[in-house]
Amino acid sequence: MDVSTNAHVESARIQKQIEDHLGLDSSQLLFDFRPMEDRMRLDLITVNPRHHQSFLLHTVTGYDRVDALRKMLDYVRQSRDQENSFTIQWMARGERELNTSYFRASNMYDALDKLYYGRDMNTITVFSVVLNPVS
Repeated sequence: MDVSTNAHVESARIQKQIEDHLGLDSSQLLFDFRPMEDRMRLDLITVNPRHHQSFLLHTVTGYDRVDALRKMLDYVRQSRDQENSFTIQWMARGERELNTSYFRASNMYDALDKLYYGRDMNTITVFSVVLNPVS
């Protein structure tokens, strides 16, 4: 078995661990890899099955795909203890339904960045951002 095959198997194994830890299935997570100069960037994106919107969960950089996935797995295991929980109420342009989404972030601005990730800011109206109490 060559090294690239092992890397693919390891990547699949770690992705499954991330899915399991988050309690989401593969249709609700997008692993967006982007090569940088000498690193690999991984944006982990969640897709909400109810309102079909996607949001950034977290971004890491690693030496390669497997290293980035390992860092992402560490993040999802530790984010509950290291980041604040925010509730954001918002409405998509042209819709009448108020949506509620939850984010882990270091501050309110990071939570909003995750909400607006990959979209024009004018497509969503934010009604409230609330720092949730620590439980």
